[in-house]
Amino acid sequence: MGPDALSVMAAQRPLAMYLLTIKEGLHTRHVGPYASPKEAAEDLDRLLASCSDRAHWQIHALESPAGLQKQEGHPGGRGASAGVAGIAA
Repeated sequence: MGPDALSVMAAQRPLAMYLLTIKEGLHTRHVGPYASPKEAAEDLDRLLASCSDRAHWQIHALESPAGLQKQEGHPGGRGASAGVAGIAA
């Protein structure tokens, strides 16, 4: 498979990215991006060594804005704000 075929395959598949968030008291650290949740988890062990026992963490899957708009089914991607306006009315 040549380089042109690989670039076409990469363009067809969205690239998944992951972000590690660590909250400790009033401080929040965002670390990444990572190519897989496994990579984030491996780095998490190293990062938690410097945190207190009360630190909370989460691994987030990053999504492109275009992907979010398609999921919500709204051209503007603001479906949640319309629901909030409906509650206030």
